[in-house]
Amino acid sequence: MNTSLSENRCKFGITSFVLHILAMAFMLSDHLWATIIPWNAEWMTCLGRLAFPIFAFMTVEGFFHTKNLKRYAGRLLLFALISEIPFNLMMCGRVFFPLHQNVLWCFLLCIGLMSLNEKAKATGKWWIRGLTAAGTILFGTVVGMFSFMDYMHYGVWMVLTFYFLRGTKWWNYAGQLLLMILINKEVGGMVYQWELFGHMFEVRQQYFAVLALVPIWLYNGKQGYHSKWFQYFCYAFYPAHILILWLLMMIF
Repeated sequence: MNTSLSENRCKFGITSFVLHILAMAFMLSDHLWATIIPWNAEWMTCLGRLAFPIFAFMTVEGFFHTKNLKRYAGRLLLFALISEIPFNLMMCGRVFFPLHQNVLWCFLLCIGLMSLNEKAKATGKWWIRGLTAAGTILFGTVVGMFSFMDYMHYGVWMVLTFYFLRGTKWWNYAGQLLLMILINKEVGGMVYQWELFGHMFEVRQQYFAVLALVPIWLYNGKQGYHSKWFQYFCYAFYPAHILILWLLMMIF
């Protein structure tokens, strides 16, 4: 990327603050549709598909920008524990449900996987980096698949996509686009059909997640507005809004 383009990106791009707001709004839209909004408002869950890739991207950025990785992982662990009961209540109406875990466990796992890869990079040996990359992808796939985390191994793949292809070169963008299409194709879900010029076309609802690359690619690397209260608001928003939606489901 040339200097002028990089400067324009920093001047006009999207900050971390804006990405967090967008991700929370998309997630809320999806969860509203899944709980208290009539099911014919499918556009809300289509918007919701954009939430996870943005959170995945911001997890990677948080990993590289945090001043204290242990504290970062500790906060994720704390709110993963806090979120588990509200998540279980919203998903199945039970306090304990071992067959589906909240999404913060996925991000916490990926923090560990990225940390291992960074240690491998520090050795300066390509074969150690290669073996570590392959090993962490395999391990993340197995854990994601059998721990029943939200988004399962597909979520791990998305986070690692933004980790291994982090950068602003054309091939970073091309790789992210290709892998996002392939990963979301595997996620499955609803399929929309329509006829155009006498031919039937199918589009998976999950493909809307690929559109998250637009705000992600507009990210300018700047933090934007930041404060302690907003940092903890972002963490608390996940269990809080889930609990509120469950309570509203019980009332109405």
